Amino acid sequence: MQDEFTAEYKKVGLKIAYYRKIKGLSQAQLAEKMHVATSFIGQIEAPNMHKPISLYTLFRIANVLEIPPYKLLDFD
Repeated sequence: MQDEFTAEYKKVGLKIAYYRKIKGLSQAQLAEKMHVATSFIGQIEAPNMHKPISLYTLFRIANVLEIPPYKLLDFD
């Protein structure tokens, strides 16, 4: 069941990359603001990787990007 939500994790990662770029931040800048490794952000955003994240991480990313968290989960 580990791969059950692979497509959704990919979509979340792409949304994070999209909003990060709109905000004008690099992966390194987002990582710095979150106090995490740049490679962690890279893993989340990479479309060929399956990187589950917690709600806590999702909320922190949304907070830094100054968007409501639901925008990262809106797949329509």
